[in-house]
Amino acid sequence: MTLEITKDIKREIGQHFVVGFHGYEASEEIKTLIKDYYLGNIILMKRNVKDVEQTCRLVRELQQLAKDSRQELPMMIGIDQENGLVSAFSSPTAGTQFPGAMATAATGSTQLAEEVAYATGQELAYAGINWAYSPVADINSDPRNPVIGVRSFSDDPGTVSEFARAVSRGLAKAGVAPSPKHFAGHGDTHVDSHLALPVIEKDMKALQEVELVPFKELIKDGVASIMTGHMALPKVTGDDTPCSLSKRLTKKLLRDELKYGGVIVTDCLEMEAVAEKYGSEAGAVRSLEAGADIAMICHTFTRHKGAIEATYAAVGSGRLDLAELQESGKRIKAMKEKFAGSWDNVLRTSSTEVWTEMKKSHAALSEEAYAASTALIRDAGRLLPLDKRAPLVLFTPQAEKINLAVDDSPSPEGVLIDKNGKRRNTAGPSYVSFAKCLDGKTKTQNIVYGPDQPVASTIDSILPLTAGTSIVFCTRNADRSTWQIDELRSLFAALGTASPRIVIIATCAPYDLLGVTGLEDLTYVATFEFTVAALETAAKVLFGDLKAVGKVPVMGGTA
Repeated sequence: MTLEITKDIKREIGQHFVVGFHGYEASEEIKTLIKDYYLGNIILMKRNVKDVEQTCRLVRELQQLAKDSRQELPMMIGIDQENGLVSAFSSPTAGTQFPGAMATAATGSTQLAEEVAYATGQELAYAGINWAYSPVADINSDPRNPVIGVRSFSDDPGTVSEFARAVSRGLAKAGVAPSPKHFAGHGDTHVDSHLALPVIEKDMKALQEVELVPFKELIKDGVASIMTGHMALPKVTGDDTPCSLSKRLTKKLLRDELKYGGVIVTDCLEMEAVAEKYGSEAGAVRSLEAGADIAMICHTFTRHKGAIEATYAAVGSGRLDLAELQESGKRIKAMKEKFAGSWDNVLRTSSTEVWTEMKKSHAALSEEAYAASTALIRDAGRLLPLDKRAPLVLFTPQAEKINLAVDDSPSPEGVLIDKNGKRRNTAGPSYVSFAKCLDGKTKTQNIVYGPDQPVASTIDSILPLTAGTSIVFCTRNADRSTWQIDELRSLFAALGTASPRIVIIATCAPYDLLGVTGLEDLTYVATFEFTVAALETAAKVLFGDLKAVGKVPVMGGTA
């Protein structure tokens, strides 16, 4: 017997989706989804954030559309705001740039982590954003991990637990629902789920000892929501079904065995780990069938519409039980009542004076946090501080294949593309800023090196290299992009008898010299991210304006 899909049932189903769209204003597509499909939740990305005033207007517009469609409660407006490299709301005209997870853990202070998360939450709440897909609760067990890396606090379950709990507390205190991710653990893999399905060959005992540790602690704390990831655990499930679509992992493990009572949301179902085999539309139905409360589809209107309509069909046929969906809806409603509140709350106009004061105090907090995060891994030759009277040559790497999570408009091969179709490197502006910062301290020449512009070809254009010259050689995930180490060795060969002072800066993951021989005596600094703030802090360390007090929170990063 087929169940008729009434308007009330459509309203219920709409609450079980969170989708994204393009533009600084509500698109016609998103208006359709809110008005005709009763969409209950939205994810904003960097492509939606121009400045804070525009973001406030956009969120109010979206909430007004929801109110006009006679939704019972305001929408959850989510965003990927992990801080560090994944900071969709951070920009000079919007939110404050704070350190990401690994940089935060390098401070050793969970109190500072909570303060930063609270400040982040205050800014999000000011703009009407009430749901942060943060913190990352993955344990970075595999240094080769292409998608987590510095987004993780550590490779130690206890450290990850402490910091994930602190960040969740800070966000919730500010009125923003945290969503730790990616259950059941995305750290022990070297496959990016944006591109393919990661397979983690661990049994339940191993998961309980490592991956599940932070999530169990967060569940005890009553965290508002948890995001499931797209990783297969065949030794647990017996097949290659991603966690986000697996009833064994979502309902039986997370909901029943770990007794989690909050909202379960999937990671984006347009990622290839799901989309390639199942399709986003069918994947959405499977995720709800597996026990998720909310299915996330971030980019494509036809997939949004198709997924919701596929859910209509699944409820109509009885494949998805309406009573179970309504029970799930109660969890969503409880989260909305706590974090979205009333229509008056979400439609209020924010005070610019409040924002100005907030940004001022948060700038000081950001500076404090970055100052506590920069780590001096070794300085056997006691080269630091560098001489401000000596010329400096800064080497920075060319664009490379990068972590797809740092931007929402990547090309299929994983290199970011600008609106004109040209390759671009998200670290580029940061390195330019770093060069300017160094030049403000001493005469600095910036050399961009890479496979297309090897170091050997630039030697003739470099400042005269003497024993008094300082060289700062930046690497970026050189443990995977090993051409950077090759270029560093080429630099040594080209220097010949010249012996300038050389400092290596790992500007992302601190594994760059892991297993590398012959470079053990070099001064080595880790910033854990290539944000402008992190690199400007490194400049202060290089010249003795600041002492590096951060501690590398992963074992392999002390090489």
